[in-house]
Amino acid sequence: MADVPRKNSWQLADHIGHTTAHRFEHLLDRAKWDADALRDEVRSYVIAHLGRADGVLIADDTSAIKKGRMSVGMAGQYCGLTGQVENCQVMPMLTYASAAGHAFVNRRLYLPESWTGDPQRRARAGVPEHVAFRTKPQLVIDMLTEELAAGTPFRYLCADAAYGRDPHLRAFCHERQISYVMAVPIDLPLVAARGEVEPVGHVLDRILALGRAGVWERRSCGAGTKGLRVYDWTAVSAAVAGQAPAPGHAHTLLIRRSVSVPTEVEFFLAHAPAHVPVPELIDAAGMRWKIEENNEHGKDLLGLTSYQVRKWTPWHRHVTIAMLALAFLAAMRAALPADADETAGKGKDRLLLEAPAG
Repeated sequence: MADVPRKNSWQLADHIGHTTAHRFEHLLDRAKWDADALRDEVRSYVIAHLGRADGVLIADDTSAIKKGRMSVGMAGQYCGLTGQVENCQVMPMLTYASAAGHAFVNRRLYLPESWTGDPQRRARAGVPEHVAFRTKPQLVIDMLTEELAAGTPFRYLCADAAYGRDPHLRAFCHERQISYVMAVPIDLPLVAARGEVEPVGHVLDRILALGRAGVWERRSCGAGTKGLRVYDWTAVSAAVAGQAPAPGHAHTLLIRRSVSVPTEVEFFLAHAPAHVPVPELIDAAGMRWKIEENNEHGKDLLGLTSYQVRKWTPWHRHVTIAMLALAFLAAMRAALPADADETAGKGKDRLLLEAPAG
């Protein structure tokens, strides 16, 4: 949490007066400690301070653009930071969010097949033998399994369309009776009234053809950096082709339309117990952006991707320590008096860094 431009071993060592970075490097590489055990402690700390029965888990991946080919997981792959293929590492993350606050509780490093299928490259980076290729949605399934085993209290899983489109992730949620509100692509196959399969986009076409303003309802889905995020919403019952909901649950298609640019539309598939009110689903859809805030604070304030490590173990240790720092700040912010929230929009970074240590 020090005021250091890049939170790597050398700059942190210089900040506290060390002549070398050996001690920080030892902590991340050779020291004897378990990053997964620390991850479990971070989760317990977050739940103790922010846990609520109506909390949500949010899945998304973030990227770290790096140079060279030696850093574990490094490959030419899609980078969410730039929207194009970059030489980067991709890390699926899991955030816990409630009315009290939000912080990371789990993490994974995505290893492309070019890594998992190269024994020499794996050995140089210290990748454990048991680690096999897993898609990003499969890594989220692994993290969800850990959260269920840990008893993490949450009502919904939220994610963007990169995860909502994956049938295996949805099937896992159906099998475990996990409610979710995930963005989905326009070509997600649904079952139409007469039994034929049609893409999600056709539902919007029929709604627009009705031409009735009353089909849409203007609602906020939460507060953003510029105030309430207000959109026009509509909802219809849905049947996903080849994928039934869990017993007692139902699928609902939420359609969100921009107020200022009506052609900007996003689709959300909700899986929840039957008769859950639509406003609750809209609120859940709005929680997805909390992980974007965690990514921003993690990178800009806490050096989440400032590392200069190349191997598997140091990567997990650095990222988990950054998660711990964010969890501490989120817990301290949650303990501030209610009127402190009024200043959050004016200087949220300062509020995070200046939270009282008591």
